[in-house]
Amino acid sequence: MKRVTLTEIYRHPIAQKYVKRAGMAHAISVAYHAFNFAAERGVNPDLAVKAGFLHDIGHYTWYRNGQWDYNLYKENDIHAIKGAERAHKLLIRLDENPVSAKEIALAILLHTDSYLPDRGIRREPLQEVVALADEADEEPGGTHHYRFISEEKALHMIKKLDEKIEEHTLSQDNENQPAS
Repeated sequence: MKRVTLTEIYRHPIAQKYVKRAGMAHAISVAYHAFNFAAERGVNPDLAVKAGFLHDIGHYTWYRNGQWDYNLYKENDIHAIKGAERAHKLLIRLDENPVSAKEIALAILLHTDSYLPDRGIRREPLQEVVALADEADEEPGGTHHYRFISEEKALHMIKKLDEKIEEHTLSQDNENQPAS
């Protein structure tokens, strides 16, 4: 099974629609943070980057009287639940390995505990990496969702992440080769 690239995910109309709605600059920044945290912690960076990029794909915009209402969002949002389902469906549609698609979806589901009544969840390493990556890019009042990035710059950064993942994979493969 071939590796589904971040570029393929980025270009898909579903990702374009829903990741843009949640903030493309934020998604890309979280994906970069996820790569770095994954590399530090021995977590699969390919899965971490995909989960980081897609972590907010389930966002719904909460408005009151025509204005974004951050408090309404904090009270009612369950974007991680919707996002896990939406990301899983997208990844399967792109022919991602089903086990990987499930791991990515679970990392998205558990990237925040804001929707849970008892804020005490225990995360697996991939899930922790994605949660940390999201926290690393947060700004007060949710303003991180509204930073601008041009499509040209976004695609360039996505392709660079694909290159970093490929380089990491090759270096891991070389380390695992038996000595001749």
